[in-house]
Amino acid sequence: MQRTLILKCPLFETLFFRSNRSSFSVTSSRTLTTHIINDDNPLYADVPKPCKTKSERKPYPTPMKILIRRAKEQRESRKAEPCKMLEHAPENGLLVPELIEVAHQVYRARDLLLDGLSKLVNVAIPVKRCRFCFEVHVDVVHFPHCYHLDDRVGKPRVVHKERFTVQKLPAIVELCVQAGVDLEDYPTRRRTRPVYCVEGRIVDLESGTEVESQSSAHYSLSQSGDTDEQWMCLSEVSAKTMNSWFEMRSGAMRIMEKYSVQTCGYCPEVQVGPKGHKAKACRGAKHQSRAGMHAWQEATIDDLIRPNYVWHVKDPNGSSPLDNSLKRYYGKAPAIVELCVQAGAPVPDEYRSMMRLDVVSPCRDEVDLVA
Repeated sequence: MQRTLILKCPLFETLFFRSNRSSFSVTSSRTLTTHIINDDNPLYADVPKPCKTKSERKPYPTPMKILIRRAKEQRESRKAEPCKMLEHAPENGLLVPELIEVAHQVYRARDLLLDGLSKLVNVAIPVKRCRFCFEVHVDVVHFPHCYHLDDRVGKPRVVHKERFTVQKLPAIVELCVQAGVDLEDYPTRRRTRPVYCVEGRIVDLESGTEVESQSSAHYSLSQSGDTDEQWMCLSEVSAKTMNSWFEMRSGAMRIMEKYSVQTCGYCPEVQVGPKGHKAKACRGAKHQSRAGMHAWQEATIDDLIRPNYVWHVKDPNGSSPLDNSLKRYYGKAPAIVELCVQAGAPVPDEYRSMMRLDVVSPCRDEVDLVA
C-alpha cells in the first residue's frame, strides 16, 4: 500500500523522469517512438547522437546474429539446389509491381521539395554562414551520390578502374530508377524473365534486346514541380515543402524494404544495389588495413536522406543569438523542418518534443541558479 502511494506522487514521477531521460529514442520513420511512463506525461526525444570516436563503426540495423543465420541458410540452400530459378523480385531481376508507383511518387516529391526549398531560401528565409568556416545556421537536406548501375543483377558492382567512367547521381534518384522510374539520362535494363542462380552465380538466359514494359513514361532530371506554387502564399509553400519531405522519406523506406542500399561503416559513402562498389576511396578509420575499400553494411533511411539536425530558433527575428552556455535548453530539428517552420509551416508532431517548444531558456545571468 505504501509503495502504491509513492508511485502516485507527482514528485516521484518527476524524479523518475529525470533519471530515465537517457532511455528515450528517435526513429527515422514518420512516427516518433518514445517510452512513456504514463499516458499524460510525454517525454523529450533527444537528437540521435553520432559516433563517439571516428574509429567507431556505425551500428548495424540488423543484428549480427541474424545476418550470420541468413548467410548460413543461403549457403545450405545453395548446396541443396545448385541450379535454381530465383522466384522473388527484385533478386531475380524483375521489378516489384506494387513499388513502381511508389518510386514515381518519391521522385515527384523530391522535385517538389527542391522547388519549394529554392523559393524559401531565395525569397523568404535568409541563410547566413560563418566567414571563417563552413557552418550555416540553417542547413539544407543532403542527398549523397552513388554510382549508376545499368544492370543491377547482371553487373551489381563497379570496380576501381571504372570509378571515373561510370556516371554518378543522387542515391535517392538511383533508388527510384532501380524501382521502376525511367530517366533518359540514366538508362537501365529491364528484364521480362527471371534470372537463374548457378552455384551462387547469376546466369541470364534472356537476350539483351528484350525490354520490360511495366514502367511508365520517361522522366527528365530537369523536370520542375507544379507551377501552381507561384500563386501560393509563403506558409502554403512551406507546408507543401514539408509534406513533400515526409512523403519522400516514407516512400523511400517502403522501397528500401525490397531494394537493398549499402553504406560504409566508417564513412558517409552510399551505394544503391545488392552489393557495394569496389572503388578504393574510403578515408575513414582503419582504411589502410582494407586498402581503401569500404566496409559495406546495410544502410538506413538517414544514410540515404540525411536529416542534418540544426538548432531550433524560437524567435528568428530576435536580436540576441543563441548562447553556447544555454545549448542544453535549445532544441533541434532537421534542416528542412526548421526552414519550413520559420517560413510559417505548422510544427509537425514528430519533432515537437525534439524542438523543446515548451522549454523556457534562462537568461545568461541565471544559468548558475538553474539546477
